[in-house]
Amino acid sequence: MKMTGAEILIECLKREGVKYIFGYPGGVVLSIFDLLYDDKDIKLILTRHEQGAVHAADGYARSTGDVGVVLVTSGPGATNTVTGIATAYMDSIPLIVITGQVPTMLIGNDAFQEADIVGITRPCTKYNILVKNTKDLATLVREAFYIARSGRPGPVLIDLPRDVSAGKADFIWPEKVHIRSYNPTYEGNRWMIEKAANEIVKAKRPLIIAGGGCVLSNASEELTELAELCDIPVTMTLMGLGSFPGDHPLSLGMLGMHGTYYANRSVQNSDLLIAIGMRFDDRVTGKIEGFAPNAKIIHIDIDPTSIRKNVRVDVPIVGDVKRVLKVLNQVIKGMGDNITWDEIRKAWHKQISEWKKERPLTYFYSDEVIKPQFVIEKISELTKGEAIITTEVGQNQMWTAQFYKFLKPRRWLTSGGLGTMGYGFPAAIGAQIAHPDKLVIDIAGDGSIQMNIQELATAVIYQLPVKVAILNNQYLGMVRQWQELFFNQRYSHTYLNVVPDFVKLAEAYGAVGLTATKPSEVEPVLTEAFKIKRTVFMDFVVDWKEKVFPMVPAGATLDEMLFLEREPKAEKKLKAVK
Repeated sequence: MKMTGAEILIECLKREGVKYIFGYPGGVVLSIFDLLYDDKDIKLILTRHEQGAVHAADGYARSTGDVGVVLVTSGPGATNTVTGIATAYMDSIPLIVITGQVPTMLIGNDAFQEADIVGITRPCTKYNILVKNTKDLATLVREAFYIARSGRPGPVLIDLPRDVSAGKADFIWPEKVHIRSYNPTYEGNRWMIEKAANEIVKAKRPLIIAGGGCVLSNASEELTELAELCDIPVTMTLMGLGSFPGDHPLSLGMLGMHGTYYANRSVQNSDLLIAIGMRFDDRVTGKIEGFAPNAKIIHIDIDPTSIRKNVRVDVPIVGDVKRVLKVLNQVIKGMGDNITWDEIRKAWHKQISEWKKERPLTYFYSDEVIKPQFVIEKISELTKGEAIITTEVGQNQMWTAQFYKFLKPRRWLTSGGLGTMGYGFPAAIGAQIAHPDKLVIDIAGDGSIQMNIQELATAVIYQLPVKVAILNNQYLGMVRQWQELFFNQRYSHTYLNVVPDFVKLAEAYGAVGLTATKPSEVEPVLTEAFKIKRTVFMDFVVDWKEKVFPMVPAGATLDEMLFLEREPKAEKKLKAVK
């Protein structure tokens, strides 16, 4: 029986297990949207902007490990997805983005709402394809899902001309996918794994750096086993937070530009770095020439192009993190029970403990003005690390990474590589749809929340109890911080001047608005918001002068950190996070 291209597409999505599509309709995709009108198996979540749709699908994918799916129209509908696609690409998030296209005979003729979205997104997709014939559609969709979720995951774009979705063909579903030029390596080289095990046993000052790959490959259990087995401290990249319990005695928190003092010092003084599922981003390494000068490096990653791209590597292992760690742990266990890890690592742990005491994460607490760190600390305390946390980008993101204790993977959703303002709120919507019974909180800045604030309508219409905690300092805070530290306090266009009344704005959309202007109001507002089964905006009016510390300036090494100044007279006490 022949089916239309639109029918073939919907059937393919069902066979791939898709339950939700995030999208926005338009002329060339009406035949697909018409089929979704009566469909009982797939629900389309209508966002208010195509960028919001991609971020929501991204949040759905990060929180579940499944592929997020987007459906939009041609031209501006397609081009509006680019920021979301690039965000997912930088963080290796599996998405399928289906864009409508003008009929094939009009492509290249500057037809109404035509855009070369395949060409536009080629640099920021793992793969993209313009479908030219209805008979090829099922095979191409099957391959797209396989590419998106296999190997190092990433977004795949399918550009679907209107005549292809309207045309008819036999539906042939390929049960298996074989792409001759694409064969990811999952099993690590045994000889290199054994070499890594020998280096770990010999090392006196080893350190594990856990990246986003530990989350993507569901390797938290194996990572924790390695750390505990060999008594090795663990630091995490921004994307790796949650892959190792934040309250574990071996956890050093995040490293890098705004990482903990003791994590950065540990990197610089280590004799062996075990880098797992991370790519040595510039925000992690600081000045490359001065990065980990005394350490050998073991690098485990499924993407061979990430190994040796930024730093020298002594033991490269290409493979799936989970599978490689399983074998590595077995090899180390097989080396015997007579290894006295406590004695080998004793001096190293003592030194790290001294660094922790020397400079813990700190901020000055005040009874008069709300400190943003205090808000995040309270959120962490009240949720006990069980909430799904999304963030926007900037100070709100870094304070959350520092002061929220992430205990499990896939509870931390943030734009790491691209640093996309406006990501957090739609991502929270996607996560809430995936996990209707979980508490989902977007920690936002008053600037970034306005990037996709129209998605308030989406949250309200679908009755999603997403909570948004706005750290309102009336500035583009992180840019202002750089202007203060490096541009002689010349605050060029970072003061927002007019910030909306977020309570009234929330109420205008049919959501709930709450506000706090004093520290004593923070916990009551959070407690009330968490009880309300509706979308809630919480406006926390915070100290605009507050900065994110520690900070490694651009071009500096990890041990050249800036710290919080001495306690000013107006402040009451130093708050230290143990």
